[in-house]
Amino acid sequence: MLMIQHLKKEYSSKKGLHNLNLTLNKGDLCAFIGHNGAGKTTCLKCLAGIHPYDTGKITLNNVDLNNNPIAYKKQIAYVPDEPTIYPFLSGREYIQFIADIFEIDITNKLEQLASLFEITDALDLPIASYSHGMQQKIILISAFIHEPELLILDEPFVGLDPKATITLKNLMRDYCQQGKIILFSTHVLEVAEKLATKAVIIKDGQVVIEDCMQNIIQSNSLEKVFLDTLNETC
Repeated sequence: MLMIQHLKKEYSSKKGLHNLNLTLNKGDLCAFIGHNGAGKTTCLKCLAGIHPYDTGKITLNNVDLNNNPIAYKKQIAYVPDEPTIYPFLSGREYIQFIADIFEIDITNKLEQLASLFEITDALDLPIASYSHGMQQKIILISAFIHEPELLILDEPFVGLDPKATITLKNLMRDYCQQGKIILFSTHVLEVAEKLATKAVIIKDGQVVIEDCMQNIIQSNSLEKVFLDTLNETC
């Protein structure tokens, strides 16, 4: 279980996170939705241990991020909205580097995931020669390969071709069916509505809606719910 309690991270009076609370359970495939500047990326970076936060508490399976950061981070993987990986390494070397950090054997897993994303032939080429989409595939493989309890994905579909997008969606569904948790941000509400089992809408650094997808949309669309929420005055 992931628990975020009274999280606060201030940049100014309006930007940042303000008393943000969120709970995700095992098996949740959760879409994280909000307008630009709502605090999505800030929250995801706090969850990943990249941004320190002012006050509040983040725990994953009862492990506190602040009190035991190494044990917490062993349970997670984070994919940023822009791939940032060492260009002088090959794809295989980069994934092996991640595997060494987590002290795991990736021999069979790497071949399986590379085949799924159709990047096997490029694994031994330097990352500097990769397109944006190929870099995204490598960083996604490196995130899935150590089977984290929590997978944090910031705009994971950007740069992927249609076939890779379908592959990622199926992989995300299968992963959560194994009892793992995925929290992903996206601006494509149609994708979120069809893919996620749960949705969280954030506005001005606070969670304003948190529920299973069916309860949120009911007879509406996620797009209408989001726009109605955006237009409401605080």
